[in-house]
Amino acid sequence: MADRARFADQAMQYMGSLYSAALRMTRNPSDAEDLVQETYLKAYRAFGTFQEGTNLKSWLYKILTNTFINSYRAKRRRPTETELDDVEDLYLYRRLGGNQATSLGRSAEDLVLDRFTESDVKTAVESLPEAFRLAVLLADVEGFSYKEIAEILEVPIGTVMSRLHRGRRALEKALATFAGERRLTAPADVPT
Repeated sequence: MADRARFADQAMQYMGSLYSAALRMTRNPSDAEDLVQETYLKAYRAFGTFQEGTNLKSWLYKILTNTFINSYRAKRRRPTETELDDVEDLYLYRRLGGNQATSLGRSAEDLVLDRFTESDVKTAVESLPEAFRLAVLLADVEGFSYKEIAEILEVPIGTVMSRLHRGRRALEKALATFAGERRLTAPADVPT
């Protein structure tokens, strides 16, 4: 009985952020609810193995991510892989204002992000291959460290760094394409 109360006190505070992460992973509210429910069920059953003093939020995200990978990846066909080596670093930054931002007293990020809606960025993130999308979401949205992401995804830190780099480049390419389609850049600036 004590474990039930302790689990409820400690773990339930993360339900909102777990649901948000599940929604970004599954892209479907019903599937996200199922994923969170399954995560909490697994966490509750395994709560006796949780080591006090370790990061409970990270432990729950690991269960969430593993449950997603095991349950939902099998339902989807293998994601297509995109070759990103042809996209230069800082492509979008250079095309949407680049060095002019410093003369205006605004950061390059502010200048670029002003041109996109939240929906535009969400669509671009959702277009990423699954491995890259999970790494980008865990790092840039959820704020986990490389080490925590490596533990959650059960991959080496170098793999996390590689996936983040490639995921961010793919995101940049998707946003550059979107900018070209919306005529935020000259048509010649859109990568092929």
